[in-house]
Amino acid sequence: MKRILLMSMRFLFGKENNMDNLLQVGAILDTHGLRGEVKVFPTTDDPSRYDDLEEVELLTKEGKYLHLEVERVRYFKNLVIVKFKHYDNINDIEQYKKCNLYVTRENAVELEEDEYFVADLIGLTAKSDEGEELGTLTDVLTTGANDVYVIKGADGEELLVPAIHDCVQEVNVEEGYVILHLLPGLRDLNK
Repeated sequence: MKRILLMSMRFLFGKENNMDNLLQVGAILDTHGLRGEVKVFPTTDDPSRYDDLEEVELLTKEGKYLHLEVERVRYFKNLVIVKFKHYDNINDIEQYKKCNLYVTRENAVELEEDEYFVADLIGLTAKSDEGEELGTLTDVLTTGANDVYVIKGADGEELLVPAIHDCVQEVNVEEGYVILHLLPGLRDLNK
């Protein structure tokens, strides 16, 4: 199984609803300097995708979308410093601290085979390869080695399943399910 793209609709500030066509690419943490730049925490697995980013949709604190054109980007540690066109000083952009940035699916990175956006995985019904309904995929955790699916059962218990080829047998976003093979002892590790 290949990697799962982190370009998702969730971040520290929660999951937004009714945005099937939008995928989160970052969150504005703070302003940077006095000339309208912002520090963005990227929520994509490859921050260099910002090099090709021309436009984003910003979700304001009032719940409205603001279309912004990217003027330039640069990188600092684990952050992306972004300058938007027509926002030339700190006073213009300061109000957008803690706001999320999205792209339309048309402007998203192109997926390869066996790659998925986290936003498309959240909510899938998880079933075992033996036919048992395990619950709903509620989150994808990113670890150093591999991603981990968080499955919430009907009883409220969580089951953590590594997103590796040995465990993930099938992902069908269109049909709304994922088939998982539970390795011996996996349930015991989750208790």
